[in-house]
Amino acid sequence: MTMIRQRPPGSAPVVQGPAETLPLVDGAVDAALAILTMHHWTHPDRGLAEMVRIARRRVVILTWDQQVFEDFWLVGEYFPCIRDLDRGRALAIANITSVLAKSEIVSIPIPHDCHDGFLGAFWQRPEAYLDPRVRSGISAFAAISPEERDEGLGRLAADIRSGAWAERHCNLLDLDELDLGYRLIVAASCGDA
Repeated sequence: MTMIRQRPPGSAPVVQGPAETLPLVDGAVDAALAILTMHHWTHPDRGLAEMVRIARRRVVILTWDQQVFEDFWLVGEYFPCIRDLDRGRALAIANITSVLAKSEIVSIPIPHDCHDGFLGAFWQRPEAYLDPRVRSGISAFAAISPEERDEGLGRLAADIRSGAWAERHCNLLDLDELDLGYRLIVAASCGDA
């Protein structure tokens, strides 16, 4: 709802509905877009089928490759509970592309100064994860227990204070971008297949 309220006056109408039963007729839109959302869908296969059904030209999905993402220091060292959670809810790229026609997969490296609030955005700025405002926009933190969250944050804060994080990850500090496994999948709809 927050994003809907932020839209400027005169924007296109908002249509709300579950991914698995979009309230639109076949071919109603030029493109269907899903950004880091499929892991929240009850039935991702049905949601994908709905995207294909309503899109005349393109289906575009931003998701992540779980195998690559598991190497991210945040989940590997401080929040293995997020890694375990995502193992159960992330869709394999191959499963997504098997539903779509003519798929192209593009790696999306994350810039060191990314300001968007998704989980991998602050890979070079670990102190950002200590900020509750930052965490409030990251669904993975809402999905783990307060005990798991506090334990991981406590270890991260201690490692930042002691310099252990910077020592372990000094190789990241000079990078302009990092591949954390985020992938853009662009597919022709059935009409373009």
